[in-house]
Order: sequence, then C-alpha cells, then structure tokens
Amino acid sequence: MERHVPANHMPREIDLFLDCGGLREALRPFYSHLGRPSIDPELIIRMLVIGYVMGIRSERRLCDEVHLNLAYRWFCRLGLERKVPDHSTFSRYRHGKFRESNLLRQAFEATVERCLKEDLVSGEGFAVDASLISADANKVRSIAAEDWSPERAREVGNRAAREHLETLDDAAFGAASPVQPKFVAKSDPAAQWTRAEESRPYFAYATNYLIDTKSAVIMDVEATRAIRQAEVGASRTMLDRTEKRFGIRPDWLAADTAYGNAENLGWLVEKRSIIPFIPVIDKSEQTDGTWSRSDFEWDEANGQYICPEGHALKQFRRNYSDPNRGQDAGGRKKYCALKATCQACLSKEVCCPKAEARYVTREPHEEAREFARECRKTKAYKVSRDKRKKVEMLFAHLKRILGLTRLRLRGPNGAKDEFLLAAIAQNLRKLAKLRPQNVLREATA
Repeated sequence: MERHVPANHMPREIDLFLDCGGLREALRPFYSHLGRPSIDPELIIRMLVIGYVMGIRSERRLCDEVHLNLAYRWFCRLGLERKVPDHSTFSRYRHGKFRESNLLRQAFEATVERCLKEDLVSGEGFAVDASLISADANKVRSIAAEDWSPERAREVGNRAAREHLETLDDAAFGAASPVQPKFVAKSDPAAQWTRAEESRPYFAYATNYLIDTKSAVIMDVEATRAIRQAEVGASRTMLDRTEKRFGIRPDWLAADTAYGNAENLGWLVEKRSIIPFIPVIDKSEQTDGTWSRSDFEWDEANGQYICPEGHALKQFRRNYSDPNRGQDAGGRKKYCALKATCQACLSKEVCCPKAEARYVTREPHEEAREFARECRKTKAYKVSRDKRKKVEMLFAHLKRILGLTRLRLRGPNGAKDEFLLAAIAQNLRKLAKLRPQNVLREATA
C-alpha cells in the first residue's frame, strides 16, 4: 500500500501534519476497562478529516470510499484486511465521547500549533469575518415565532430542541439579541431565519473565522446565530481564546463595517490595545447640505464642541450633583448651543434651519471611534483591506471545494462540530500546500 500512494497525493501530504498522538490519552477517562475493545478514536478522527478534506459530505458514502480507496485506507491505517466502521459509529462518538471531551476543539488547536511550528503565523495582524451556512431545516416544517416557546421545544423533544433550550442564555445564540426571527424550524430551533443579499430567506448558522493574515491560517472558529450581534461577540471570544491558548495578541485587526460599532471599537482599543482597521458605523453625516457632526471640533480640555463659527456647544450650563444627568440609557451625551447665539448666527441656515438651536450628540467610546477614523486614513489600512480578503477566499474554498454549503448536523453543537472539522481540513490543506518540503527534508535527515 505504501508504494501505491503517490508522494503528491493529498492524503499523503496532510498525513505529514496530522498529529493524533494525544487522542487516546484525552479520551482515556471516557472508556471502561471492561468489555470488548472499542473502535480506535484515531480511526474515527482520520476518517472524518479525510471526508472534510476531500469534500465527502455523507458519512455513508465516506465509509464506502474508505473501503474502496487504497489511499484512504492507507491514511486511516486500516491496511487491506481491517474492517471499516459502520456509519452509525460516527453519531455515537460525536454525541458521546467527542463532545464530552471537547476532542474536536483539541484537534483543531493541534493544527494551529503545527502552523505556528512551521512559521506560518506572524501574530502581527488578524482578520475576522463571518459567513452564512444553510441549516438542515425546511421552511415547510417551521412555525411562526409567536407560536414558539420553551414549552413547545420540550414537546418537540428532539436533540436539536434540547440543545436550543441549553443555549437560550448563550451570548452566541439565544442571548445575542432579544429580537426573534419571523419563523422557527421545529427540526432545528436554534437556526436563524435570515436572508442574505439577493437570495431567498432560509434557515442558517454563521461560521466565524479569525485568521492570521500572513498565510491565512485559521486561528479560531466559532459557530453563532446568523445575526450581526452574535458575530461581533464571537470575534471577541475568538481573540480572547487565541490569546489564552497560544499567547498571541495581534497588533491590529481588520474587519468590515459590521464590526465597527462603538462598543466593539471601545473594547478593542481601550481594553485590548488592538489597532482597529475597521470602518466606523456612523450615521451622523447629513445629506441635506447642513453641517454634520464631523464639522464640529471637539474641545477635550473643556469638554465641549466648537462649531465652525467658533461658538461653544456644552452639555451643561451649570453644575449638577448627578454626574449621569443628560445621558440616555446607551451612554450618549447631548451638547447644545445657546438659543440666542444660534438665532443671531449668520450660518443658521446651513447649521440648524429647522431648529431654534443646534445640538450634537457624542457617542459612547467616541475616542475609540475617532481613533478608528484616523486609522482609516493611513496606508496600513489599505494594506489590511487587501489582506482582509483572505477570509473571503477561505469561505469560498469552504463552500466550493469542501462542499460545505449546507449543514448535515442539527443544533448548535452540530454546527460547531462541522465548522471545527472544516477548519481542521483547511489548515491541513494549507500546511500541505506551503510546507511539504520542510517535512520531507526533516524525514530524510
């Protein structure tokens, strides 16, 4: 069999980088020392990896392909005589030992460690983005959101419904937003009824990638609801987890406008000291020819705005004992000019033609927002914008080459498992493409 597998064949190339040495030790507490021997967990992982690397979506078909293909048998260490496990084995391992031990996450992190060892990660700049993957749910078998409730989920009783109840307080799923979707799928209640651009609405999950921009290595992956709030929260989770697991914090982060809200920019700049190459979500620009907020200069020393005519816009004209007075629930502050000043001003028609006096608001984390605006004017921002496209290329590869256009597994845990396995496959293919000669030289030495 060794002679029949070509040196440049994909299974042989990724076999150089797949380390399954710690699997048995990680699963040892979940096995009994009594009874007949269990199926080797390394075999299950190798079969799943070869399925995702080669774009084999069906586990039944995967068992047939491994049975017939010599290269797949060689990769799975089956030889010519050993029997291929039944397809139902994957479900038993997935819903049992793998999730209890978090084994797929460990396998993914092992590929990231190998990328670090092969010097494919610089740690200087990261990029983050999300892409929608269709869930295994049908509109025909869905119900209106107002007819859905936790009691109804308990009545349905399937595994996906139970997982949905467990994630109601999870920031990536139920607690991401109080807004409920229009429809809920009984077969997979956690899937989000959504609509991408120029497409019909469908049920979907979001896969979130955090990549290093040097070689587009996936540093972390997270499954969430297909809404912006959950995706932004996932970016923070992945950054924290990457720093905790690998000790890497990027100097800068590139992302699109969806990640440019004030809270996220404040978290990046003020708490993590990460330069945000992210367009700011800003709705203060006027389109009717009047002055926008950007035309007013902020006076940090006196805590006031100065209009183009030189007049001051203040939050308070006298001192208050309550420091929170004048702020709304979101922390927004309002700065107003004097009515008499505005009425006598020659520029009133281009400043506040329909109001007695001009006011501007200051958003929370405005310093971080202003810093992000200044970053956007630099040459480094243009470089990061080009590197950010590597995330989109990974999503295109995920859907077109690996064939992950629709999930096979249901529930939040099913989405996590599929996204982790797909990220493992993409990192292994990246290693096989960029570092095959290094390993061959080491083996020869």
